[in-house]
Amino acid sequence: MNEGLHTGHRTRMRERYLKDGGLDSFDDHQVLELLLYYCVPRRDTNELAHKMINEFGKLSNLLDAHPKEIVKSCKVSENTAILVSMIPKLAKRYFQSRWEKNTQLISSQTAGRYLMDLFVERNNEAFYLLCLDAQRRLNYVALVSEGTVDETAVYIRKMVHHALLHNAVCVVLSHNHPGGSITASGSDIEATRQIIRTFELLEINVLDHIIVAGNNYFSFAENGGLLGLRY
Repeated sequence: MNEGLHTGHRTRMRERYLKDGGLDSFDDHQVLELLLYYCVPRRDTNELAHKMINEFGKLSNLLDAHPKEIVKSCKVSENTAILVSMIPKLAKRYFQSRWEKNTQLISSQTAGRYLMDLFVERNNEAFYLLCLDAQRRLNYVALVSEGTVDETAVYIRKMVHHALLHNAVCVVLSHNHPGGSITASGSDIEATRQIIRTFELLEINVLDHIIVAGNNYFSFAENGGLLGLRY
């Protein structure tokens, strides 16, 4: 692509973005191509975008990769690799910033929306404990454990420590299923049962256990009062 055609193509892509007001009409390689305009001034970023996505199989794999891995696999500059890898981390910061400090999580639906934002960018399973006061205001968010892509250890002792340290009157349990299924497994149910028993002894109410998978969640409290939980 010569200089004139290259410049014209970039202009048309920017104008399309401004006209559409978003990226819904763009293919994955076009989204990346548009991003690359701002770190690759004199190269056909359409061809480069295709190459980068092909190297990692799909756009999400590329964005999740470490900058050094992107440099090595795609033969791009470190600046380019850093910019690309920052996108999911910026998205996570954006989603978290939408929630005010001491926000009230007054229902499983509110807690579910909060947790879907909290789990953005996490590819491995993790377990969070939300510590709430008597008015259901969020006092503290504790990352209790991090595991592999399909399992995590649930550390009840660590949860108790955080709940007492932050004067929690009630708590919400949550973990994610990176594989995409929001179905509660037998081990999920048994772990929840053990946690509830422990917190009952401390007179701390477990309001819910919410499983997050992408843009979906499963609430124990919403599904027939599983294990007797009520938000």
